[in-house]
Amino acid sequence: MQISSRYLLLLNFFVFGFFSSTTLAQPSTNFPIGIDSLSPPAFSPPSTIDSEASSVIKPLIRNENESDYPPPLLDEPKGPMVLLSIEEIQQMGLRANGMVQAARSQVSISQAGVVAAAQYQNPEVMFMMGPAHSRVGEAVSGPFNHQRSITVVQPIENPFMRSARISASESTVNATRASLDQVSADMAALLRVRAYELLLREEQAEMEQNIHDLLKEVRRRIASHVEKGEAARFELIRAETEVQNAVNRRDAAQLTVHRARVLLMQLAAGSLPLNFKIKGSLKDPINLPPLAELREQVPQINPDIVRLEAERERANKRISQEKATILPSINLIYTNYEEQQYYSNSAGISVRLPLFYQRRGEIDTAVHDSARISETLEYRRYEIAQLFEAAWHALQIAQRRVASFEGGLIKEAENAVRVAEAAYKFGERGLIEFLDTQRILRGILADSLLARFDLQSAAAEIDRLRAHYPKELIVE
Repeated sequence: MQISSRYLLLLNFFVFGFFSSTTLAQPSTNFPIGIDSLSPPAFSPPSTIDSEASSVIKPLIRNENESDYPPPLLDEPKGPMVLLSIEEIQQMGLRANGMVQAARSQVSISQAGVVAAAQYQNPEVMFMMGPAHSRVGEAVSGPFNHQRSITVVQPIENPFMRSARISASESTVNATRASLDQVSADMAALLRVRAYELLLREEQAEMEQNIHDLLKEVRRRIASHVEKGEAARFELIRAETEVQNAVNRRDAAQLTVHRARVLLMQLAAGSLPLNFKIKGSLKDPINLPPLAELREQVPQINPDIVRLEAERERANKRISQEKATILPSINLIYTNYEEQQYYSNSAGISVRLPLFYQRRGEIDTAVHDSARISETLEYRRYEIAQLFEAAWHALQIAQRRVASFEGGLIKEAENAVRVAEAAYKFGERGLIEFLDTQRILRGILADSLLARFDLQSAAAEIDRLRAHYPKELIVE
């Protein structure tokens, strides 16, 4: 019996080696799809299925106690956190932004233009000298060898043209100041929107972190039930998939926070510290005047309208300036002449008479330019009124959305998640029902955050149209 058993073992060994060698001798390329459909499928025992499922789950489950999980997304700034309000961020951004600085320099240029327009014209001095020779002999004319003359010409400017030129320069200063106000209002509104966008991204990242923690706890409970044999291993696979999806959403939300921070720092021209934190939230109150007051206020104080009004005034002063040039211009002349025998002083005036060319082209150009600016002003006033109405309606829509979410929609979704979680614990509902309620809650919370962000954006647009920003913080 012992010999026969040894022969039986040797026979099994050779048979196993033969089939293994034939398997290794097969080509490494994959067969076409359906080539193995002739052979019947091989069914594995339950133990084999459990081992295969565990091999599939094992690569997905990560040990979060390891030092390299989760991997760091970006290096956090070191040092104490600096709290900055929205107004302080606007102040620092307006002081450092290059576009605002360029607009402020343009105001200084126009002010220098007023100084230049108010100056009087300089006199013109001509000096001539040279040798002189008499046609008759020196016995008759006396000795003579040189002559000299000095002429001074002083233009006398037309007072009407001078006054119109100074007024046009002052209107240019008003126009450039309105342009500076427009650039500052746009930049302040954009800084405000970027700041609230950063708060929005931080809220979204915190929400994704909470969802990840909740799903991780659910996965832990499911793993415990699977180890005890109270739940199928498929539930653990599904829970692990949801956890990995939550990890991806959490990491993407954190990267979005860093991106929003970089965009805000870029807009502030690097004036913000690296470790700053905004002192505010998406729930900041909205303080705006009544609608009737805003409708009357916006078309009057909007910087773009103020700029067009100043440009129209400058165009009208240019018309007066071109008409004043038709009047005769006067030059005062004084001449001192000296030679060996004679010495003389003479004074006079020169008048330029516009007999042939009366600057008709320049006057028509100024008139049409004034008409163009007036038409642009009227259209722009109507357009800004419509932009205000659109921003006000956007504000009302956002307020209603926020009120609907705060009126009980979020609480109902949270209660539904709690009920689904309790039902899942007691085995009355499956994991799918719990995940569905959790997704609904996540969508409602995300819509609520977006509604609050839209509310702040609409308020920032209204403040931009009425040029309401911390002007007292700007050093002119």
